[in-house]
Amino acid sequence: MSFETSFSNILDKIDAIDPKAYAQSRNFVDGAVSYLSPYISRGVISTRFVLESLLKKGYGMPEMEKFVQELAWRDYWQQIWIAKGEDINNDLKREQPDFSHTQIPAAILAGKTGIEVVDEHIAKLWKTGYIHNHMRMYIASIACNIGRSHWKVPAQWMYYHLLDGDWASNALSWQWVAGANANKKYYANQENINTFFYLNQKGSFLDVPYEAFPELETPEILKETQPLRLSTNLPPVSDLKVDASRPTLVYNYYNLDPNWHADLPANRVLLLEPSIFERYPVADHCLEFCQKLGENIPDLQVFVGEFHDLKLKIGQSQVHFKEHPLNGHYEGEEEPRDWMFGVKGYYPSFFAFWKKCKKEIKTW
Repeated sequence: MSFETSFSNILDKIDAIDPKAYAQSRNFVDGAVSYLSPYISRGVISTRFVLESLLKKGYGMPEMEKFVQELAWRDYWQQIWIAKGEDINNDLKREQPDFSHTQIPAAILAGKTGIEVVDEHIAKLWKTGYIHNHMRMYIASIACNIGRSHWKVPAQWMYYHLLDGDWASNALSWQWVAGANANKKYYANQENINTFFYLNQKGSFLDVPYEAFPELETPEILKETQPLRLSTNLPPVSDLKVDASRPTLVYNYYNLDPNWHADLPANRVLLLEPSIFERYPVADHCLEFCQKLGENIPDLQVFVGEFHDLKLKIGQSQVHFKEHPLNGHYEGEEEPRDWMFGVKGYYPSFFAFWKKCKKEIKTW
């Protein structure tokens, strides 16, 4: 699997969405998923952009509700990040139950857990930067609930490799699986995995009934753990060519929207801050994907440095940027993102958030 980076190909992916087929098959490995998550996470398109595209094609809410609901999860996680800030880096609702270490099982790092399809998909993650949503939950459950790892380090490992890495979605989903952002843990047994990935593996450490999981001993294969050492290889620093009489639009790892002020004469700068990537490191293929997506933005220049370094470079040019939890230190004109709904703030559960969204849908 590879992800095209030209905007025309991204539009083709949106045009190919079949929300009915998605609702029926999304949990299966060959389900009719959209593969839009890398473009939404990098801010090339918004959830609202996708929704409006479906509405223009004549889909009604009854037939596309499940698809729209899954899009809403992305906005929901981001709203929690906005509301809670750095708190999402810690156990959000309660201390994770029953964890015994803050490393990651070596078997997961090596892709050798003994669960055949899990190991296969870890290898695909390294190669493609993508992994099926159900498989993400399986891996998180194995690492945290069977291997007794605290969620944060394995979540950082997965984020590092994902082209669609969204720290809010990733961190809070891992917490949900591990029981730190939910009232119970999520488990998947071998039968569940076999069903959705068309397998017949027997005798693994997951080949037990669900009621056996709370008392299940950590299997030998998950007992060896390792610390995580991740770093981002940023491109070399290069000079900027800036017209100080024009505004400067600041893009970043979470905003690569080619339609943003597309007709405005402006300096366009992709800001890659070492301090951000030190806290949230990503693999080489993720950064390369980001830069390739940036080629959809005419005359985009890459600047490696902190925001205050950029300010010194651009002088009196007026700065514009899109709001995001990682942009709190930016100075200039902050502009809102294109959310699907007007529902804002923290909701303790997705379905409390979605209930408000559905009220808004009824007013359309």
